[in-house]
Amino acid sequence: MNSLRRLAAAAPAARSRLAAAPTARTTRALSDGARPPLPPFTLETAIQKVRAAEDAWNNRDATKVPLAYTEDTRWRNRDEIFSGRAAVQAFLERKWAKEHDYRLIKEYWAHAENRIAVRFAYEYTTGAGEWYRAYGNENWEFDERGLMRTRHASINDLRIAESERLYTWELGRRPDDHPSLSELGL
Repeated sequence: MNSLRRLAAAAPAARSRLAAAPTARTTRALSDGARPPLPPFTLETAIQKVRAAEDAWNNRDATKVPLAYTEDTRWRNRDEIFSGRAAVQAFLERKWAKEHDYRLIKEYWAHAENRIAVRFAYEYTTGAGEWYRAYGNENWEFDERGLMRTRHASINDLRIAESERLYTWELGRRPDDHPSLSELGL
């Protein structure tokens, strides 16, 4: 597990290297609307992909997040099953209209070729001021351009007191020095 934590800690530096010195494959992919890193994933690139997804969701922009998914992406989220970017955008708009002060942490679980499994937890408050921590697992499948083709999510909500919150950073990207799910004991 220590080697996994070291890799996760190194992911921001690796992401900077990727942005600073794009390869021919990355340059072609970006012009094609792709989202590096591209499959087949290594441990390092799978961890980068997980952090990129976390960062996007923490920005809560329902018009930008769907761009990481294929046009015909298929989703199962709790009890909802839908497909297509427009449906993803509508889902996210509904979600973030109900879940205020949303903060998310994703953690790499496993990967193979073009698939990644993650576990996650996020905290939010309702319009009535009730706080929740949602726990879940996701299975992702990507196309050759690094766009998510399939997303299956299983999620459970636990009501918490405001004093039990663990995610208190400024809204937006989680700071690199903030503890991971494992480090928080979640």
